[in-house]
Amino acid sequence: MDSNYSDYTDFLKDRKFIRWQLLPDNDLNIYWELFMQKHPGLTEEIQKAILFLKSEGMNKNMLSVSERDELLNKIRIHILRNKKMKRRRLIWFSTAASAAIALIIIGITLFYPSSKNIISENEELIVGELLNKEDIQLITNGEAFSFQNDVEVTLDEDGKAEVNEKNKESSTITFAKDKMNSLLIPYGKRSTLTLSDGSKLWLNSGSVLEFPSQFSGDKREIYLVSGEMYIEVAHDQNKPFLVQTDDFQVRVYGTKFNISKYSGSPKSVILVEGSVGLKAVNKEEIILKPYQQAINSDNGVFETREVDAGMHTSWKDGFLSFDKTPVSEVLKQIGRYYNLTFDFEKDNNLQKRTCTGKIFLSENLDNVMTTIELLTSTKYKKKGNLIYITNNIK
Repeated sequence: MDSNYSDYTDFLKDRKFIRWQLLPDNDLNIYWELFMQKHPGLTEEIQKAILFLKSEGMNKNMLSVSERDELLNKIRIHILRNKKMKRRRLIWFSTAASAAIALIIIGITLFYPSSKNIISENEELIVGELLNKEDIQLITNGEAFSFQNDVEVTLDEDGKAEVNEKNKESSTITFAKDKMNSLLIPYGKRSTLTLSDGSKLWLNSGSVLEFPSQFSGDKREIYLVSGEMYIEVAHDQNKPFLVQTDDFQVRVYGTKFNISKYSGSPKSVILVEGSVGLKAVNKEEIILKPYQQAINSDNGVFETREVDAGMHTSWKDGFLSFDKTPVSEVLKQIGRYYNLTFDFEKDNNLQKRTCTGKIFLSENLDNVMTTIELLTSTKYKKKGNLIYITNNIK
């Protein structure tokens, strides 16, 4: 019964705690009574967690689907925006062991057997489903703003943001000062963000970014939780620009670069212009040169190579560019963008086939798949999120 808790948000991510609140029994009561006896310093945090759940309606005997979804959203936003939360607990979108909302869903599913399709044993897939189903979300000060289409968010020096949504009128949002905000880009969409210092970011499908409304202190710092980002950093010699991830830090010396950290894919940085320093945990900083790609290995070591930067950054302009790229890699990139899984014939002809050309990232998936058919001489058949690829060459 060792304690891995520091504040009440940790209990909101604990399956046994949620079960205790949803469906208490004698064993659970004894367990948590002993826990509080062994960790008296956490009793107040437990009471805070209980109070939060009660105040948000978790103790209702019946919850409709809309009420359940609203409750889950409130809990997720609350955990994301909790001021006490440490950095490692803000990374729940990208790690299999810390999906807070997944645990909440598991707890509620104990009462609602019909909701089993909401969860998966693979928590990374749960994260994928969240990004797949949700609109673009901009979270500030515990409030979430949702957008159905791609957005351009521009912050000014006073902490206000102008949001231009595709095919809709612009709106203005006042951000909380001295707090981190979050921008969530679901699968199949992209967006841009101009920070208060003038730095511009392009966020790719399936990305989560945390950023301040204003940069205070002696540095500018943002957090790429998951996904992919291209950034053009505004020059300020008095305030270095830092991009943090859970694996490494990018220190900017005036530059344009691309950073990618999707779950299940190699984490990498590609420098287009200027200079950046890359530093993994407990490793020496390395300096990247233009048109170099650094891939972060499992042991924290960066391996560098020369690349065509334009091929890797074309996504920000709305298309993927390929040059004699294996079909398997093409399908992997398309699958990552739209959160799809491909099943293709494992014959030698298809395995060896390559693709050269551009695939535009249309909101209409059929348009994309038709382009793939033409470029790779294949056919496709879609069933849910699974697409079957077959050889079209007799």
